[in-house]
Amino acid sequence: MTENHEHHQNTKCKIRRRSGVAAAECAVCLPLLILLVFGSIEATSLIFLKQTLNIAAYEGIREAIKVGSNNASGTSRAENILRSRDVKSFEISFPNGQSGQTKRGDAVVLEVRASSAANSPLVGRFIKDRPVVTRVVMVKE
Repeated sequence: MTENHEHHQNTKCKIRRRSGVAAAECAVCLPLLILLVFGSIEATSLIFLKQTLNIAAYEGIREAIKVGSNNASGTSRAENILRSRDVKSFEISFPNGQSGQTKRGDAVVLEVRASSAANSPLVGRFIKDRPVVTRVVMVKE
């Protein structure tokens, strides 16, 4: 009976040591795992934002370069796309002037920018606020 009792005590001691090791591993690995998960969420939201700005700029400039069209129609088209995808604090500009006044064959430039912090899904920001900018150049039809 004593051998069985000693064996039982040794097993309890080993279990305590193992649970201590597991707690230490958890204390080291859990912050890294959390950082990886939230970093992935932040990265995918930035990729989504950049892709949305690309689509809005492309569609906006396609509208602005049409015959009889102008900057207002291009801006309206880009705004509709950005609002439908819930992009916040964006700016749409035509740096080289009015597309309606350009001649056929001239380049028209549309620039769309948005704040990365305003469009982050996480409450605690993991990245600094910086503007995400997309610029598209097309030739007037």
